[in-house]
Amino acid sequence: MTLSLNSILQMVWRTVLNPREGAEEVLALGVPRQALWTLLFLVVVLSIMLGQISNLLMTQMSDTPLTGLLANPVATGLIQLALLVVAVYAIYAVGRAFGGTGSFNEALLLVSWLQFIMVCIQVVQTAFMVILPPFAALVGVAGLFLFLWLLTNFVAVIHGFHSLGQVFVMILVSTFVLAFFLSLILTITGVVLPEVPTNA
Repeated sequence: MTLSLNSILQMVWRTVLNPREGAEEVLALGVPRQALWTLLFLVVVLSIMLGQISNLLMTQMSDTPLTGLLANPVATGLIQLALLVVAVYAIYAVGRAFGGTGSFNEALLLVSWLQFIMVCIQVVQTAFMVILPPFAALVGVAGLFLFLWLLTNFVAVIHGFHSLGQVFVMILVSTFVLAFFLSLILTITGVVLPEVPTNA
């Protein structure tokens, strides 16, 4: 199947309207295993590029220079990539632990697809920053709720779960556990994350 930008965006829209069917449609594409990691790297690069555009717009609006991680797209990209990889392994391993039947490749593909949808939301949010700045934050909030809704449905499709409520609770508990162990590791190793400055 040959995919064009138009057909991909149509798939994005169908996924937003019906996440389960959208996830099944993506899985049915038969993306080669060797291409899965490339897709993940690509969506991270796209996300960082859009993030830098948004940061530049905010800098021009506030006349405040970027510092810390916001001024370092390479570090930001590596952190985002690492978090996505952890998410893939967590979706696969935790889902399996609860009786799921999904594969690692399915988790990798749908995490990449979810991230691409979030990139599309970034495009919309960036456009609002230029056209209607007050509504850009609302787009971000809507994007967060959409992310959680899509993630819940994607995990359910990957592992054959039927209860979205139970899947959502599993995601929340897993997130808190991972965040706890990550903070513990950072504390033990003495790593201090840079602070994002705020205007006084």
